[in-house]
Amino acid sequence: MSERKLPAKWQQSAKAAKAVQVAFDMDEKVQYCIRKQALDEGISPSDQIRHILELPVNRKPKRPRLTVSLNGEDYARLAERYSLEPEQQLEIKRKVMEELADYTGQQAE
Repeated sequence: MSERKLPAKWQQSAKAAKAVQVAFDMDEKVQYCIRKQALDEGISPSDQIRHILELPVNRKPKRPRLTVSLNGEDYARLAERYSLEPEQQLEIKRKVMEELADYTGQQAE
């Protein structure tokens, strides 16, 4: 079988596919410290670990986001909370973002 060169746009993805994610089960105080430092620096905990280990860090800015998993029951509860239908998931998301922004005293983007 002959070696075929990947198109340039796929080469970076191929490198990422070869990477292996490593998880560390550590004391909560250590995890908290690393997460807090990362937050203070505006970087991910993964990037903070790479800094500590003096490994290169991808400088591409990442879109900061918070995530939560919502199931059908969660959407039903939130729909009731916001006087919406559970199927109105985008509107529920918008309302959740507003509520979280209000909670922090910030304006939703």
